[in-house]
Amino acid sequence: MFEAGSLIVYGNSGICRVEGVSMKPQPGGGQAMYYTLTPLFGSGTVYTPVETRVFMRPVISGEEARELVRRMPQIEPDACEGTDQRALTEHYRGLLHTYQCESLVKIIKGVYLKGKQAVARGKKLGKTDQQFMKRAEELLYEELSLALDIPKEQVKDHILQTLEPAAQ
Repeated sequence: MFEAGSLIVYGNSGICRVEGVSMKPQPGGGQAMYYTLTPLFGSGTVYTPVETRVFMRPVISGEEARELVRRMPQIEPDACEGTDQRALTEHYRGLLHTYQCESLVKIIKGVYLKGKQAVARGKKLGKTDQQFMKRAEELLYEELSLALDIPKEQVKDHILQTLEPAAQ
């Protein structure tokens, strides 16, 4: 169970701060423990049962983030080839739903390389690839920003400096 003040990854909502844990009445009687979450890079408040099927984990530590950045050149890119929108969506959604930073790096690297190859052939990167790369970047940059204590806007340059030599 997470304590108030904890920073967690909460499913597709991204990074949230646990504002509190409290008992809430349930339909049909009884009570259940609920988290009150505030997305750090979004708006609103999320109320979720402590016992939920939505994925939750603590934000990675600074050391884990530094190690991930060091390993980025060795992380294999994972882009789905082809143009079948359903296959692309399922492939990228499967990687996103691991909720692991390494999977996000695989998407970013894979789509980045796929885009470079498309440009070399005089083509454009597909919309589905672009959308999933953008979402993977958002999730990864948010978490690395917190873990490395750098502004979110500077994370992309930090990652690109790491990826560029491996992409050549």
